[in-house]
Amino acid sequence: MPGRPARAIIVTILLLLSSWTSAHATTAARGSLVLVGGALAEDNDAVFDEVIARAGGPRARIGIITAASLPASQDPDADDPEKCSNSVCNGAYYAGLFTQHGAAAEWIPVDLDHVAAAESDAVAARVRGMSGFFFGGGDQYRYVTTLLRGDRHTDSLVLAAIRAKFRAGAVISGSSAGAQIASGPDMVTGGDSYEGLRDGSRPGYFEDPSVLGYLPAGGFGLLTSGLLDTHTGVDGREGRSLRLAADTGHDRVYALDENTAVVVDRPGSPAETLRVLGEHGVTVLDLRHGQATTGSCGWSVHDVRYDYLTDGARYIPAARLAVPPAGARPATPVDRSPVPENDDVFHSPRNAAGTPYSLLRTAVALAGSAVARTTTAHTFETAPRFDVRLRKTAATRTWTKPAVPGSVLDLRLDVGPTACTAPVR
Repeated sequence: MPGRPARAIIVTILLLLSSWTSAHATTAARGSLVLVGGALAEDNDAVFDEVIARAGGPRARIGIITAASLPASQDPDADDPEKCSNSVCNGAYYAGLFTQHGAAAEWIPVDLDHVAAAESDAVAARVRGMSGFFFGGGDQYRYVTTLLRGDRHTDSLVLAAIRAKFRAGAVISGSSAGAQIASGPDMVTGGDSYEGLRDGSRPGYFEDPSVLGYLPAGGFGLLTSGLLDTHTGVDGREGRSLRLAADTGHDRVYALDENTAVVVDRPGSPAETLRVLGEHGVTVLDLRHGQATTGSCGWSVHDVRYDYLTDGARYIPAARLAVPPAGARPATPVDRSPVPENDDVFHSPRNAAGTPYSLLRTAVALAGSAVARTTTAHTFETAPRFDVRLRKTAATRTWTKPAVPGSVLDLRLDVGPTACTAPVR
């Protein structure tokens, strides 16, 4: 049984959650989101089953949209079913996976080879017969160019039909670019963490993968309570999403890990709630009290809240409340060894010996330390090098549960150039 302090924390969280849910129980039912941070495994039954259950279970009909993939006309292996990687092949792949998991599924034939189909009455009619939708990965900008109408950024006929089904209660799911396209304003289009921290963000879509680009008009606007990012731990994207949020005036980031979903109920309402489902976790960066500055030595930000939420953990945006997984216990810090050095905190693509989930590893080590209150990690690049300092608060806890990675709640994060004359606090 948890001790008295642990029980007090749990009771307080549950009371807050209960009161918040009750206060907004009259909010009209809407569709839900199941957004995956990329690399969705074929055997991730939890995610597939969640989508199918929300689409009606045995009666589910899932529409597969893969317009973020290369079109078949640009795939040199389009005629080889073992090698092809285009919208048609990928549509068949995901339709097959959902069928294996017990749902009827079919490809919605909209892509760069079939842009006109986005305005087809016949295709829109097929959409209206669906109870759920899955958007595949690739490049989210292709969704913009196929399903939204040019500079006006308005819905095509097919996207309007999908949105109407969503408003009526359908589930919309997606992985990688298919999750990213759910973004509201300032959707990220590319870039790495180091160049993002050094150079800042730029509106637009860029061929140079190092440029931190974003679309001010955003994606489909299905999740607007925070910026979205994907492939976070594997590609070390916490830095880029932090800089983009600060540059564009957002005070929250949801940074999703691979093979892990965030399930969003009542999106866009005061009662919106998020739940983590899957192998790894979701990083929530809260910039509400963050202070970003640009001085003579570069850009820095201070006092960002860092939470890492794992399977079963929940987050309530309006209350800024992170809730550990049911049945989890706060772990007592026992490690008395120094927090390991970290000289590649954002897993640089230039470092062949780098380690995925690098920032997370440092956060977990600090939270589990019985002696350290702060630790500083560094970027691999050095011109300039950036420091990332993590700090404990009185509320910092690691919540553990058998067979589930620990959720780390309530650390503080500062980022700034190592050589700055006003060093990171």
